[in-house]
Amino acid sequence: MVHPASGFRGTRAGVIAGSGSTLQSNDDSSSQPLPRIRVSYWCAKGHETQPVFLKMPEDQIPRTWDCRRCGGTAIRDSQAAAPDDLFEDGYKSHLEYVKERRSGQDAEDVLAGALEKLRARGVLPDQLLRDT
Repeated sequence: MVHPASGFRGTRAGVIAGSGSTLQSNDDSSSQPLPRIRVSYWCAKGHETQPVFLKMPEDQIPRTWDCRRCGGTAIRDSQAAAPDDLFEDGYKSHLEYVKERRSGQDAEDVLAGALEKLRARGVLPDQLLRDT
């Protein structure tokens, strides 16, 4: 447990005591922090993410950002980020991967082979699930 009066509470690794923020201008003797801006990004699910950047030209600010809630791609235009397809989130189930690799006929062949092995071991009765 960290003692509440510890001088290390809330500091980042590599910060030297008394050095102040690493995001300060070196040429400014008054040690004022550099100006920052908060930029809003929206993902297709409507989540808003607002990272903070140093004030810079508009073309240097990233056009896309990863959503902090769902991990989807977020863009700066909230109207364009309207959900087109909420189910396209990059996640695929095991069944979807199998369907990509095998055709319907392959699936039928694998099922028939598995049923034959079960019948041969006596796990399934012969009259159960017979092909018609």
